[in-house]
Amino acid sequence: MNIALIAHDEKKNDLVQFVTAYQEIFKKHTLFATGTTGLRINEATGLSITRYQSGPLGGDQQIGARIAQNQMDAIFFFRDPLTAQPHEPDVTALVRLCDVYSIPLATNMGTAELLIRGLELGLIDWRNIVKENGEVNGR
Repeated sequence: MNIALIAHDEKKNDLVQFVTAYQEIFKKHTLFATGTTGLRINEATGLSITRYQSGPLGGDQQIGARIAQNQMDAIFFFRDPLTAQPHEPDVTALVRLCDVYSIPLATNMGTAELLIRGLELGLIDWRNIVKENGEVNGR
């Protein structure tokens, strides 16, 4: 599975701790991340991560483009709901694309726990069928 890891500044530590706790699961997948988040996760875990630009510099949009091309299977995006983000339109667009293309999206620790357990149990394997059939948005 192709998995994106994104976190707002105030949530980066939480995501690093989360990936560290579940690195045995994450290491079985191909990981992508926005700039600083990817660097911090790599430094903490040693996991191989393809890094894009930071979110405000277009990283969210780069991951969004992969979603639109049916090349992303799950997104862990730890958002900070209490801080205004200068790139909020990009964040909203990314969330919208996940909805349009039925990509599982965890925006907080609670949903992240469910999603990672689903990955571990193979409950997201339907994405392989979608990719094999070249489907985008169920078509």
